Amino acid sequence: MRFLMKVSIPVEAGNKLVREGTLGKTIGRVLSELKPEAAYFTTDGGKRTGFIVADIKDPYQMPSIAEPWFLAFDAGVEFHPAMTPEDLQKAGPDLASAVKTYG
Repeated sequence: MRFLMKVSIPVEAGNKLVREGTLGKTIGRVLSELKPEAAYFTTDGGKRTGFIVADIKDPYQMPSIAEPWFLAFDAGVEFHPAMTPEDLQKAGPDLASAVKTYG
């Protein structure tokens, strides 16, 4: 199943890695292990933040995906199930059924 992950790196932890020259290299290593469909980086709430699209086949994989971010960056990690436009189109009959039942 496709998930949108949000990874938030606290300012102090990120600054330390920037000063050491290891922030980019460490992010690259974590991403190379995860092999995401896409990864984008920006700021959110004043923190260095990554939005990562990854295929997670089983829920038991979530801890092993999150741990590198926790350990290397003291990061907060969120997992959000995500759909493509095609996935949403497949949901059409279920949406129609919900409308009939709940109005």
